[in-house]
Amino acid sequence: MIKWTRLKRPVAMAVLCGAAVTALQGCVEMAVGSAVVGTLAATDRRTFGAQTEDKAILFKGETRVPRIVGDAGHVNVTSFNRKVLLTGEVRDEAMKAAVEREVAAIEGVQSIVNDLEVGMISSFSSRSNDSLITGMVKAAFVDAKDLYANSIKVVTERGTVYLMGRVTQREGNLAGDVARGVSGVKKVVKVFEYISEDELRQMTRTSDDTAKK
Repeated sequence: MIKWTRLKRPVAMAVLCGAAVTALQGCVEMAVGSAVVGTLAATDRRTFGAQTEDKAILFKGETRVPRIVGDAGHVNVTSFNRKVLLTGEVRDEAMKAAVEREVAAIEGVQSIVNDLEVGMISSFSSRSNDSLITGMVKAAFVDAKDLYANSIKVVTERGTVYLMGRVTQREGNLAGDVARGVSGVKKVVKVFEYISEDELRQMTRTSDDTAKK
């Protein structure tokens, strides 16, 4: 379990949200989201069309996958900029491949990172711990300098933290270092889409111009 040491202000906020475990994820996202809006000017780096497609992919994935795995698996589907991350546990390699085929057939999906583990389904306590780690990583991103927290998506599975988003190499390296420093994190896997520093500057200028209008 997580050791509570040297908590920073946003992390403490996440801990307070953890009082209701079943509502943990939504509470943390609301707390972190509010802090981001108040302190950072960065916006989602996906196009509006990509954001809409990601929502559709997520809905279809969460509808179709349970038909394949039933009670024999636990699969999380995450889509960012049309790249899909599959995490969780399945009964065997055949089921793992079947899930990937089903998700790959969804309209709009451009690539898949299949990190499903063949083995026993994770426990409720393990998933609750993962949700808490996700909240702590998000909060640590808010506190970190030179990181736009709302441009990075965090997914945690069995203590492994997956990072998705459109970031520069510099941002990706920093995000990985920050995530590894959070108590309870066993491993960090980067599933980033890298952009150049010039692209980032252009996005920032566009965001600033939009905000002034």
